[in-house]
Amino acid sequence: MKKRKLTRRDFLNLSAGVAAGSFLTACGAQPTPEKIIETVIVEKEGEKVIETVVVEKEVEKVVTATAEAPVAETISITFSGWGASEEDEGVQAAIKVFEEEIPNIKVDWLHIPDNYQDKILSMAAAGTPPDTGFVDNGAFRTYVRDGLLLDITDMLQADPVVGAKDYFIEPQETDRCTYEGRWYGIGSCWVAPHVYYNADVFEEAGIAPPSNDPAETWDWDTLLQVATQLTVDANGNHPGDSGFDINNVERWGIHWPTWSIPLHGAIASNGGYWIDPDTHLLALDKPEAFEALQAVADLMLKHQVMPSSSVFEQAAGMADTTQMLETGRLAMAVDGSWALSWMHKIQATLGTAVLPMLKQPATDMQAHLHCAFAATKSPDAAWQWVRFLATEFYQLLFLRIGLWLPSQTALMTPEGMEKWYALRTAPGEGVHPEGYDKIVTDYVPNYGHVLYMPPGYPKADSIITPALDAIWVGDQTAEEAMAAAVPEANAILEAEQQRG
Repeated sequence: MKKRKLTRRDFLNLSAGVAAGSFLTACGAQPTPEKIIETVIVEKEGEKVIETVVVEKEVEKVVTATAEAPVAETISITFSGWGASEEDEGVQAAIKVFEEEIPNIKVDWLHIPDNYQDKILSMAAAGTPPDTGFVDNGAFRTYVRDGLLLDITDMLQADPVVGAKDYFIEPQETDRCTYEGRWYGIGSCWVAPHVYYNADVFEEAGIAPPSNDPAETWDWDTLLQVATQLTVDANGNHPGDSGFDINNVERWGIHWPTWSIPLHGAIASNGGYWIDPDTHLLALDKPEAFEALQAVADLMLKHQVMPSSSVFEQAAGMADTTQMLETGRLAMAVDGSWALSWMHKIQATLGTAVLPMLKQPATDMQAHLHCAFAATKSPDAAWQWVRFLATEFYQLLFLRIGLWLPSQTALMTPEGMEKWYALRTAPGEGVHPEGYDKIVTDYVPNYGHVLYMPPGYPKADSIITPALDAIWVGDQTAEEAMAAAVPEANAILEAEQQRG
């Protein structure tokens, strides 16, 4: 028996082979010995591996009046999504490969970089949603509850590749993709906030930088101490020094964005929740949550080691963390793992680290899902495309440029990482800073907390966002703001749950 590795073509054609088998059975056939290819799962060195096997057995051979097989009907489906140029180009490259391998399915890419959710909902209301598309974490369960997404459970579980045990990082993949026990999408990848820092700044100051190892996570007091040392005004003063000029800062110690993903990392590190896992209601009014929100706000309001939004935007005419980090105007920046796709290009020595903790190491862990819409007239073709987007081939496109982190377990092994992990040894060389493998293999899968919002969350968020804004400008404490806003927002969520 001759064995060979499953190629991309084999992978794509598995389902096509099933369809062809149905056609053959419908025609007149007779048994005859023939060599055929079967897909099997074998165990090697304790791991299950998918292979194709060439065997000889009696098969039903078609007897038809013509020598040529019928030409499959061409099916066109649409695929919507957002993203910058890197993702746009990656999707287009993937479509080309997919259409070469399954030529009877054509994919029309609808790139919608702005106001994506509003435009998708408008299309759905008009009865013309895309066949497939990106769905973000805030809207996913609302879309499922409202019947907008196709149930792919049976197709996924029957699939020998993407449905195989431990193909994805679990239980996080199931946590984000299912609603009431059914699958309505497959996660694109994982992303997570962590720290980026200018290593040259740390070296010049003689301060040891933070680590990528969760076992060496800085506590909050260490963050404050180091950020204070690295924040300096034009006269060389630090926060707390007599004469420190908050309006004339030469370098800031830290920037921590004040939106849900990085804020959830701080809340999880304090043992709290954005959404209570049992009630599916907001838990931002609980001490573990509002204490974390206040700790982030106090980086600006009390400790003066982080610029406010207005100061940040005016700093030397710069409006983004990448430029300020590169020029040494900022020592540390909390940002998503996706930012590595442009951060690695800076002309400075770049370092990365896990988030500082309040009580325990933690980060947020999420990404958009790839879904088929329930109104599609071509559910089988839509599934083939969604399935293709969960292949190693597609994920590698974005892992290699630093935009994504893997959600497939095989790509986190030493052998798997060889396919995409490119060490950054100097500015302009490689993508991933020294030690970044710890972020990939340890920090995110073991300390990542999935945040996927309950049905109706977009309505509740219209109450929460203004309340959070009041915290950052110092109009209210986090406890005051959340005590007022959360009950009102939860009343919306409770009404939405009753709709479900």
